[in-house]
Amino acid sequence: MGDDRAGDLARLRRDYRNPPLDPAALADDPLTQLGRWVDDAVEAGVVEPNAMTLATADAAGRPSARIVLLRGLDHGLVFYTNYDSRKGRELTANPHAAAVLCWLELARQVRVTGTCTRVSDAESEQYWTTRPVGSRLAAAASPQSSVIVDTAELERRIERLRRRHPDGRVPRPAHWGGYRLGPDTVEFWLGRPDRRHERLRYRRRGARWIAERLAP
Repeated sequence: MGDDRAGDLARLRRDYRNPPLDPAALADDPLTQLGRWVDDAVEAGVVEPNAMTLATADAAGRPSARIVLLRGLDHGLVFYTNYDSRKGRELTANPHAAAVLCWLELARQVRVTGTCTRVSDAESEQYWTTRPVGSRLAAAASPQSSVIVDTAELERRIERLRRRHPDGRVPRPAHWGGYRLGPDTVEFWLGRPDRRHERLRYRRRGARWIAERLAP
């Protein structure tokens, strides 16, 4: 049918050329290793190196996914959102979640599963103050994931808030803040030639991490 580019999808191929993983060079803690891979992506000039797909599910187990930005990495993966958004409502009903960070330029990805908890108000406040004024205005004004008539409605809400806070000191709404995804598994994937990709999964066992290889 004419110029049906979708019909060429099955023929798209890329052969990855990464050297094999050196287990001795990997950190004992998967979050430390994740930090190293994020740093590698930043140094390689990857666009949005902290972008990650976050998957949640409602109380009935129906999944949804979207891209969010990783904003902190300590004993978990931290991201921020509107608690009344779809993901916020789903995390209230079901705190289990999964995340994927993918750096196509490096043929690397990391998959994380675990449980989300809200960060402290102090952490949310500290991050809120680092956001540009425009971002604070938009976040405070937007009824995220709710139906709106048109974009003009949102612009009016932002403008009313701007006039209310001409000094740019927009307070953080109570419905906006952070989550920390505390992992129970972290898998590192490395693209290798002829689909012989490498997969190394860290699995939590009590206070320890068990590392094990998975078949590609």
